[in-house]
Amino acid sequence: MTNQATKEATNNEGIFKEALNTTAERVARTGLKVEELKENTSRVIEDGIEGAKRMAKQGRQATEDFVDDTAHRIKRDPLRSVGITFGVAFGLGAIVGLLLTRKSKASNDC
Repeated sequence: MTNQATKEATNNEGIFKEALNTTAERVARTGLKVEELKENTSRVIEDGIEGAKRMAKQGRQATEDFVDDTAHRIKRDPLRSVGITFGVAFGLGAIVGLLLTRKSKASNDC
């Protein structure tokens, strides 16, 4: 090999080593970013689970409070409770009856 060829081979070898080192650094940084992303994702999921548990607990407490308040009102004024229940049931029955009547008329017209 000539002196020029030896210098070019050495130069190419240096460029190759530099590229290899740069690539290794980038891979290491990417690995760190992946770990950071993984940790952040885990943290967000845990926060979401805790929030869902908290909301379920608050919902359960609100439902229990509503049931207790309803029981108290029924005990305090039973006739009014029966009247309200009758009115709501009558109204729903009338609406369902009207809807069924319209539906049967519409199917007969076709």
